[in-house]
Amino acid sequence: MADYTPTREDRFSFGLWTVGWQGVDVFGGAARPPLDPAESVHRLSDLGAYGVTFHDDDVIPFGSSAAEKEAALKPLREALAATGLQVPMITTNLFSHAVFRDGGFTNNDRDVRRFALRKVLDNLDLAAELGARTFVCWGGREGAESGAAKDIKAALDRYKEAVDTMTQYIVDSGYDLRIAIEPKPNEPRGDILLPTLGHALAFITELDRPELVGLNPEVGHEEMAGLNYAHGLAQALWHGKLFHIDLNGQHGPRFDQDLRFGAGNARGAFWTVDIVENGGYDGPRHFDFKPPRTEDFDGVWASAAGCMRNYLILREKVRAFREDPQVREALSAARVDELSQPTLTEGESLAAFRAEEFDPEAAAKRGMAFEALDQLAIEHLYGVR
Repeated sequence: MADYTPTREDRFSFGLWTVGWQGVDVFGGAARPPLDPAESVHRLSDLGAYGVTFHDDDVIPFGSSAAEKEAALKPLREALAATGLQVPMITTNLFSHAVFRDGGFTNNDRDVRRFALRKVLDNLDLAAELGARTFVCWGGREGAESGAAKDIKAALDRYKEAVDTMTQYIVDSGYDLRIAIEPKPNEPRGDILLPTLGHALAFITELDRPELVGLNPEVGHEEMAGLNYAHGLAQALWHGKLFHIDLNGQHGPRFDQDLRFGAGNARGAFWTVDIVENGGYDGPRHFDFKPPRTEDFDGVWASAAGCMRNYLILREKVRAFREDPQVREALSAARVDELSQPTLTEGESLAAFRAEEFDPEAAAKRGMAFEALDQLAIEHLYGVR
């Protein structure tokens, strides 16, 4: 049997908010006590993770003075030094405190927008100090529940203003940082701005420094909208904008479940690992999940370990699928390779092309052989090949 023990070379990372989630939901309070961030670093290191990520508020209590901030960061820095874990990404919490009830960057209240931007700039400094290469922006409160409450065009102006300010600060400071926008259609707001990868990609084209801004797609956020996560990753890669990924599990369009990776849509997880491993993405395999509130801390660590184990299991299955001679034959029968051939030959005359003979009735009788190919994928996923 294969060894599914993770190593640092697998580049698995976890948000401190994942294992540190206390099981709070809209129907109930905390089911677990707070977890010290430094302990999380040590436990994740023991499990084989390579890195940790965090919001500022995951480590530094909201409203801390400069001295209190340093005191809160000291144990984390010591844990990182002791374990050798990296901090590949940092993000900022602009959604938990009541001051952000109408968002941060797009809040109708100008004073709140200014406070949110200062909070983010402070955290860019911390990201650079800890060696992070990516700064994620999730606008969970940037949105509305009612039509009259938000001027969407003005909100997008303010969103652009904030991101442009961030990128200019990165350049002026000489930081080796890129920003990754994390789309989500809804929850906690009824309608969140930049709800899908397509919305975010279009937004990026309007920015002053689009080369510094990309995407951080999450499994659950895409599948909540009934979208195909693997296809979204492929398009982000096609645009050169896949800066970071969030892996978890989801059962279709419902609330954001944040299941451990591989515990939701298994077919989707298989093709996700396929595109992550074979599509040119070179960043960390980052898990953004929530251990269910049914679990004690033993269950929390079992859930985190399960994310990595499931990824490694699926990676082995994907490799076996791609190396299977019957799969290669089936891919050829399905003419998948033809899609990489340009429709028009270089230098081809359009006049000659338009005059070309073609029998659509004969072509219509040719099957695509997709079912046989898909069955092979299913058999690899089910472990019978």
